[in-house]
Amino acid sequence: MEQNSGPTRSCKRSKDICPLSDNSPMTPEQYVQQKAAASGSSFYYAFLFLPAPRRAAITAFYAFCREVDDVVDDMVDAGVAATKLAWWQSEVIKAFAGQPTHPVMQALLPHASNYNIEARHLLAVIEGCQMDLEQTRYLDYPNLQRYCHLVAGEVGEVAARIFGQTSTQTTAYAHKLGQALQLTNIIRDVGEDALRGRIYLPVSELQQFDVKAHEILKRSYSDRFTALMQFQAQRAHGLYDEALGLLPEADRRTQKPGLMMASIYRTLLREIETEQFQVLHQRIKLTPVRKLWLAWKVQALGRL
Repeated sequence: MEQNSGPTRSCKRSKDICPLSDNSPMTPEQYVQQKAAASGSSFYYAFLFLPAPRRAAITAFYAFCREVDDVVDDMVDAGVAATKLAWWQSEVIKAFAGQPTHPVMQALLPHASNYNIEARHLLAVIEGCQMDLEQTRYLDYPNLQRYCHLVAGEVGEVAARIFGQTSTQTTAYAHKLGQALQLTNIIRDVGEDALRGRIYLPVSELQQFDVKAHEILKRSYSDRFTALMQFQAQRAHGLYDEALGLLPEADRRTQKPGLMMASIYRTLLREIETEQFQVLHQRIKLTPVRKLWLAWKVQALGRL
């Protein structure tokens, strides 16, 4: 999941919890469309080429991810954020029991049975967001992998189902691609995360490259930091290659939206490399036109 598009802003304002109660004419479908479009996320470009029913399903699911992610990104008080995430856990359980109250769940539930979306998928995403409330460091890469599995791998699994997965092997591809996308997010957002007091780069690897946490928190560049980031980028590239190798030929057509994301994010990663990992003081990003071009190229030509 893309980090700046993270979990929910939901409970901060009553209209976010139930915008339809404010005499708003907005339908659940309009709400999730607005939520997805307003994010400015690269994911949105991949949705544009989907048939309407699948586009509606992935838009609703992405809006859910936005909602719960914003809980953490907009956090002022950890206790309040924990309460909001607990509310979302309850809402997911109630929704899958046939009683959705939030417009996001009202928009998503009609698609759940069509695309085999289960409550466990949504609860896993919430669990990943809860990790952000409980820790700001990851001791080693296996610990970070667990986080990536929850906030990106599970998202990838749901997305693959919505896109039209036909082979069980595609699930492994989706999880691996989700991890690659999340590591790209982490590389891009090192500076922004530091402002929130978070460092996702594993402590063991900071030590390996002799980079001190306070250097990152103070946005201090060094050759050691560059070497550390090169190491992270190489790992991400390896994951992209592994993911593409896992995608069955039978599902290459249905999974084009995921391949669009791979193209956009890998291009972003290469841009960050070209900029010598100057990510502590700025967010390096691609223009909307460039993202649309990369997505169209995959759609039209079938290549990254």
